[in-house]
Amino acid sequence: MEWNDHSRLILASASPRRKELLRLLEIPYRIVPALGEEQAVSALPWETVEQLSAQKACEVAGCYPDCWVLGADTVVAFGEEIFGKPADEQEAYRMLRRLQGNTHQVYTGVTLLKRNRDGGREAHTFHEKTDVEVYPMSDQELWAYIRTGEPMDKAGAYGIQGKFCLYVKGIRGDYQNVVGLPVSRLYDEMKKLGLIEMQKRES
Repeated sequence: MEWNDHSRLILASASPRRKELLRLLEIPYRIVPALGEEQAVSALPWETVEQLSAQKACEVAGCYPDCWVLGADTVVAFGEEIFGKPADEQEAYRMLRRLQGNTHQVYTGVTLLKRNRDGGREAHTFHEKTDVEVYPMSDQELWAYIRTGEPMDKAGAYGIQGKFCLYVKGIRGDYQNVVGLPVSRLYDEMKKLGLIEMQKRES
């Protein structure tokens, strides 16, 4: 359900994957992408995604008082190394070469934030983790996948919902979290905050 005059939820992301997942909640929302360059100060992946999601939500919430803003950020972590979106094909290759034949983690941080007109604010931040095991891949398979163009706008240089599914041996955790938004956890957290009932009532 898209934005209407009674909607009070804003998605601070232009990601088509997050847009599709948020539709599953069946509540109205508006898309206002955060445009700033977020920077995390932590080297830990779960803290990084929480910080970045909060920065995105905070940027947009400043322009929309009394609306709840949803910020989200996803990274892939292998050991202590964090993989964001690859800058080019060579970087995509380096990322995928590390991930193939191994198990890595996908973290998504989510922030729900509302700035009130009186200057106060409410904020709730959490993260979800999913383990992803990848089959061994030859260089030929790696480059064939990279040349589809699919890796270039995705954390860790792959999309589990796309052609890369051929190489995923298994996952432990929320599949949708790997896609870009842990929608089940989000739904549960929004229910605890009373936001689902409020959104449906106001729509």
